[in-house]
Amino acid sequence: MITPQELQHLIEQTYKVENDFKDLKNSYSLLQNTIEQVVEFLPNAIWILESDGKVFLQNSQAKELSELFVILKLDMDDYEINFRERSYLVKISNYQDKYLVSATDITEQKRKENLATMGQMAAHLSHEIRNPIGSISLLTSTLKKRVKPENIAIVTEIEKSIFRIDRIIKATLMFSKGVQADKQPLRWGQIQDSLKDIIGYYSYSKEIRFSFIEDDFVLNGDADLLLMMFSNFIINAIDAIELDDEEEGVVEMSYKNDGEFHSFYIYDSGVPIENKRTLFEAFKSTKVKGNGLGLILSKQIATVHDGDVFLIEGEKKLFEIKLKI
Repeated sequence: MITPQELQHLIEQTYKVENDFKDLKNSYSLLQNTIEQVVEFLPNAIWILESDGKVFLQNSQAKELSELFVILKLDMDDYEINFRERSYLVKISNYQDKYLVSATDITEQKRKENLATMGQMAAHLSHEIRNPIGSISLLTSTLKKRVKPENIAIVTEIEKSIFRIDRIIKATLMFSKGVQADKQPLRWGQIQDSLKDIIGYYSYSKEIRFSFIEDDFVLNGDADLLLMMFSNFIINAIDAIELDDEEEGVVEMSYKNDGEFHSFYIYDSGVPIENKRTLFEAFKSTKVKGNGLGLILSKQIATVHDGDVFLIEGEKKLFEIKLKI
């Protein structure tokens, strides 16, 4: 028979075990909450799985990628997978009866690696092409002085094709080396006259009306770089009109000075821009004639002039170019 003292001791022990259990439960809850918080703040998607593959814990990034989780191969070592135009590095590790699966978005890293590789290849090809193109240009100029008058148009078309190739070579080499500006005071009229010469060298089949800036003013910038930037936009405008169903088109340039920036606006009546998301990415072009460097180089040229380039969306398709005064 249990004595009162023994009963009291048994009750006390029961309370102690119960309290220890509560403390252990609270500690476990605190530990689980801590783990959940740590997992939540990690920059990649995290799934913690039971041994049977059921999800024990996941963060919000993982929940957003629930469709990706369905196609993951859990029996493979570290690997890369493409999902919805993004690249992910998947890592899988296990500890005791749990599996840790992480998916890290490496799209930007892959893009930079691809750009570096493409830039190196393009620069190498440009160097190889530059010398023979220079020789062809010189020989064409000589040939134009000697051919019969009825053949001059043919030689002129050859010159225009060489001009296009030369522009691509210059843009590629500039992209691979980086844009550096030698700023000097210059007049806008100087750039605009050169733009008109470039239009004369460029081949297009439609009737296009060009409206230029009437005012003349002083810019502080690199003449060669600014000419390349503005000619990129004018030639893009011509190409957009060439792709349009209409037989005629308009390219308009306007200007505004707010005391801090020179602001240039370029409008064309051609086809709308297809993919605005990749507009300023290298080697991304929807044009048959494009090499995908014109807009990103133009943005870089504007940047080294303490400015920027913007696409203005509205009733008219407008590019705004801002250059620091």
